[in-house]
Amino acid sequence: MAVYTEVSDEAVAGFLAEYDIGRIVAFRGIAEGVENSNYALRTTGGDYILTLYERRVAPEDLPWFLGLMEHLAGRGIPCPRPVPGRDGSALRHLAGRHAAITTFLPGVWPRRIQRAHCAPLGTALAKLHLAGEGYVPERGNGLGPHAWPRLLAAIGTGGDMLRPGLGTELEAALARILAAWPAGLPRGHIHADLFPDNVFFLEGRISGLIDFYFAATDLFAYDVAVCLNSWCFESDFSCNVTKARALLHAYDAARPLSAPERAALPVLCQGAAMRFLLTRLYDWINTPAGALVTRKDPIEYLRRLYFHFEARDEHAYGL
Repeated sequence: MAVYTEVSDEAVAGFLAEYDIGRIVAFRGIAEGVENSNYALRTTGGDYILTLYERRVAPEDLPWFLGLMEHLAGRGIPCPRPVPGRDGSALRHLAGRHAAITTFLPGVWPRRIQRAHCAPLGTALAKLHLAGEGYVPERGNGLGPHAWPRLLAAIGTGGDMLRPGLGTELEAALARILAAWPAGLPRGHIHADLFPDNVFFLEGRISGLIDFYFAATDLFAYDVAVCLNSWCFESDFSCNVTKARALLHAYDAARPLSAPERAALPVLCQGAAMRFLLTRLYDWINTPAGALVTRKDPIEYLRRLYFHFEARDEHAYGL
C-alpha cells in the first residue's frame, strides 16, 4: 500500500454518493507498500479501504482481481470483499484512476515474525489455494519467470549504483534459475505477494489476507516459496529452519505437497528471491521524490538468494 495520487475530502464525498455505505467521517492515506494509492475510509456505515490503482496494475486485470477476492471471500477466506456501487459495479473511477472500495479487515500485521505465526500462515495459504478452485478465469503471472529478464534489462546499470557489479551478478544468477525452472507442477490461483504486511492477526489467529493485486494463476509451490522468503529469514539473513518447518508442515497438512514440488523448493525459492530483488531494485531506482511510500532494500533479497543457491534439497527448509 502507498499513496501516489492525492484525493480531497470533497472528491471522496462525491465518490461516496455512488454507494449506499453512508457519509464520510474520516479519511487518511496509508503509506505502507509500493504499488497503489490506498486510503483508510470511515463512513457512517462502517470502515473500508479505498484503493486507486497505479503503476503495474493493468486496468484490464482489475475485474479478475476483484472477482477472485469475491470468490475467495465467499468460500470463507478472510480477504477484502469488493463493495459494489448502486449500479452493481465495484470498479469505478476517482481522480483520474480506476478505483474500488473494499471491506475493512481487523487485526495487525506482525512486525516481528515468531514461529507461532508461521503455522497459521501455512494453513491459510493452503486453504487459499484450495478455495481458488472453481474460479474459472485465469490470469498469467505478469511478474513470473518470463518477465524477469525484461525487468533486469529495464534496470540496466542502475543496480551498479547500489552495489558495483550487481548487474553482472544478477544476469548470471537469473540464467541459472531459468535453466532449472520446473515444469508440470500443480498450479492454480496464487496470492504471489503474501508478505507479513499482507497478513493480519487478531488474538493469535489470522484475521485477514490482503493486497491481491499480484495474484495470478501459477505454481502453488512458487507461492509457498514466496512465503518462505518473506517469513522465515532473520535480520542476519539466515534461514530460520524452525519457522520454515512450521510453515511447510502446516501447509502440507491442509494441501499435501507432491514429491516434485518438494524437490523443486530450492529453485522456486531462488526464483521468488530474484523476483522481489528485481522489483525492489527497480522501485529503489524509480520511486519519485516526495511520494508517500516506503522503499524496501533490494539487497535483503540478494542475501536470501545466496542461501537458496546453497540449498541442495527440501531438507534445507525443514522437510
